[in-house]
Amino acid sequence: MLADLRCPVCADPFTRSAGTVSCPQGHAFDVARQGYLNLTAGARGPGTADTAAMVAARAAFLAAGHFALIADAVADATAHAAGLVVDVAGGTGYYLAAALGKNERATGLCLDLSVPALRRAASAHARAAAVGADAWQRLPLVTGRAAAVLSIFGPRNADEVERILALDGVFIVVSPRDGHLRELVDRLGLIGVDPDKARRQAATFARFDQLAEQRVTYPLALDHAAALAAAEMGPSAAHHDAAELARRAAHLPDVLEVRVDVSVAAYGRSVGSRSPL
Repeated sequence: MLADLRCPVCADPFTRSAGTVSCPQGHAFDVARQGYLNLTAGARGPGTADTAAMVAARAAFLAAGHFALIADAVADATAHAAGLVVDVAGGTGYYLAAALGKNERATGLCLDLSVPALRRAASAHARAAAVGADAWQRLPLVTGRAAAVLSIFGPRNADEVERILALDGVFIVVSPRDGHLRELVDRLGLIGVDPDKARRQAATFARFDQLAEQRVTYPLALDHAAALAAAEMGPSAAHHDAAELARRAAHLPDVLEVRVDVSVAAYGRSVGSRSPL
C-alpha cells in the first residue's frame, strides 16, 4: 500500500526501511508501534482532531452495533470497487472494515487527523492501513488511485476527492437527515443538522454525478450509557462540558427510543471531469 502514498511535503513516492518511510528528498516519517503512519509531520491545518474521549465513546457505540445497518449499506455500495478504498476522516476504521469484509478485491486506507483514532484504525482490518492526514489539505495519495472514497459523517474536500478518485471510481457519502437521532438531540441540547446543509452539499457535489441514494432509517433503543456515548462521540462533545452532558443524560428515561435516519449516496465523477488530471 506504500505505493499508493505520496510525501505530503514534496509529493514524491516513498520507500520503507525498518520503521521509517522516506522519499528521495529526505523527508522521513516514523511508523508508530501501533502500526499507523502519521504524515501530518506536526503541521497545523484547518482540520480538528477528535480527542481520546470522543474516539473511545465512538468505538464503544459502534461496537454495540447501533450503526451496523449503516455500515452494511456502505459495504453494499462499495461491493464492486476493485482496488483501493479510501475512508477520509475515517476515525476508527469501523466503516472501512465493513466495506472490506464484503469485498475481497479491495484494500483499504483510513485517513484521519486523530492519533487516538489512528491507533484503533491500524488494527481495524487485515487489508487496511491507517495514515495520519488532514482532510482539508492535499491528501498524501497518488492522483486517480482510489476505486472508492468514503465520507461518513465527515468533512468533504471535493477538490481532493475528485483528484484521488479513479475515473470510474465511486464516492460514497453518508449524511444525517433532519430527523437523525432527533429525540436525543432535543433532550440533551446537542448540535443538530445544519439547516443550510442541503445547499452546501449541493455546491460541494456539483462536480459529481449522483449514481444512487439509499435512505437508511430504523428505530433504536438507547440506554443511559449508549445515549451518553452518542453525545460524546460527535461534534457536541467539543461544545459542551463533559460533566454537563453526563448530568443531562442521567435524566433520560432508562431506555430512550430514537430514530436513525441517514442518506447513503453514491457519486461518480461527472462526464465533463473525466479527463486525466
